[in-house]
Amino acid sequence: MAESGAAGSGQRAAGSGQRAAGSGQRAAGSGQRAAGSGQRAAGSGLGTHTVLCVARSATTLHRLLDVLPVFAGDHRVTPLFTLAPGSAYDTDALAALDGAGARTIPWDEAVTGAHHRLALAASPNGALHLLPGPLALLPHGAGFNKHLADRESATGLDPGQLLHAGRPLADLHALAHPSQLARLARTSPTAAAPAKVTGDPTLERLHHSQPGRARYRAALGTGDRRLIVLTSTFGPESLLARHPELPQRLTATLPYDTYQVALVLHPNARARHGAFALHQWLAPALRAGLVLPGPYEEWGAALIAADLVITDHGSTALYAAALDRPLIGAYDGGRELVPDSPMAQLLAQVPRLTSHAPYPGQLAAALAGHRPGSVRPLADPAFAARGSALDLLRTELYRLLGLDPPPGPVLPVPLPEPGATPEPVTAFTVETAPTPDGVRVSRFPAAADGPPGDHLAADADRAALGQLQTAALLYRRGPATGAPDWPALALAEYPACRTAAQILAPDRCTVRTRAGARLAVVIDHGPGAPVDPSAVLSAVHARRPTGADRFRCHLGDRTVGVQLSPL
Repeated sequence: MAESGAAGSGQRAAGSGQRAAGSGQRAAGSGQRAAGSGQRAAGSGLGTHTVLCVARSATTLHRLLDVLPVFAGDHRVTPLFTLAPGSAYDTDALAALDGAGARTIPWDEAVTGAHHRLALAASPNGALHLLPGPLALLPHGAGFNKHLADRESATGLDPGQLLHAGRPLADLHALAHPSQLARLARTSPTAAAPAKVTGDPTLERLHHSQPGRARYRAALGTGDRRLIVLTSTFGPESLLARHPELPQRLTATLPYDTYQVALVLHPNARARHGAFALHQWLAPALRAGLVLPGPYEEWGAALIAADLVITDHGSTALYAAALDRPLIGAYDGGRELVPDSPMAQLLAQVPRLTSHAPYPGQLAAALAGHRPGSVRPLADPAFAARGSALDLLRTELYRLLGLDPPPGPVLPVPLPEPGATPEPVTAFTVETAPTPDGVRVSRFPAAADGPPGDHLAADADRAALGQLQTAALLYRRGPATGAPDWPALALAEYPACRTAAQILAPDRCTVRTRAGARLAVVIDHGPGAPVDPSAVLSAVHARRPTGADRFRCHLGDRTVGVQLSPL
């Protein structure tokens, strides 16, 4: 994930004469800094060594937060935050800092150097040259896959971003793979001088969070379904910019009880457009059950929970590949992707999503064709030092602080359960088909571009009036309070309704039909999580029952037993 640095590079060039004497001698004065660090190390008070985390956007802030566990438990080190001005995507960064309870200082105060012993940044853009003292520069994505605006070099590896007045901007430039160091050295040996391969701390966190997959799926409401995650970077070549209809098309045409869809958006897209506009654009898909994970931590939990990932050229796909998730490419080409970059190599080797064939078949083929371990090597060109990133970073950062690191390894913090949950779908277009032992049910969120189905099923307490007036099956969830025979009232109020049901519990319902049958429904869910009783009611509706009956309902990959008996 990257942002343009052209403006920041220009500011740095213009401001070369403004650099303070102490910070202007960054390259020449390393020995002086080492001596000063040794003097500071003599102090042992609580929080006597402040690390200034320089955020420029929500994206860079999130990367810094993934790195800060290297200082966990060390009472000598205090984190402090500031926002470097000049980014068009800084809107959400301050809100995130405030929500985290972080102490912040204004940029004008940060550049005095009075508060920090070491500065950390996850973007080379902005006037970082004004910060005195040691600076550690971290990447804020994986792979350096995008061209810097109006240049051939990759953003984050361009000497114009990494040098100031002919000297390296940073005292440490942490990279994730030796190929990145080699690319930089070919372009500018001077810019490559402070670079070291330390691995990727975000990947390390994802790796250590994998045991939480079942918890993440439960929090997202995935159940037994296959979770399809769309990942969209930002800008005019992103998936959401070029295919804004794709989330709605997938949620409308994929069987609801077989697939769940989530959309992972780059934080810059959120900052640029705002949550309100995004929810307006995505409203049809959100009403159809689309999950929108948050930009920090939740996106990683969604990748771990995913069964398949559809991606543009954003670097999030490299993390999905490292987790061995099946991938489908949805990038139409353009000027942004760097040829032969890790993302370009990945996209050249994965299936491509096409609008000329039904989506369910393409996804089913990709899932069926996946072989465990086959995708993970696609991420190898982007990630080295796996399992050691935080330890390597800690060694380097404590070296810059002039302190001995605490004993023992750094423990990555597992991702929390995502808080994003799907909106409940209030009406379904339902296709049913008889089977030798019962009924197969395929449900689709009711939408103008979805399959026609053979009946509409609607939640009587949540669906729109027009859906209630045309639904053949109406159901209500919860105990029969207030109206003990609500199904009879529903049949009387809505002439199009043929079957009305009260869902009393996950395994018990009562049903009335317009033909006069009044039945109790008992569902045998078998092993696994209970299926949605409203889906089973569509099978009951398709059977047109008149009395006692026993059959099986096939729903996605699940089969449950159903018993009807007269009330």
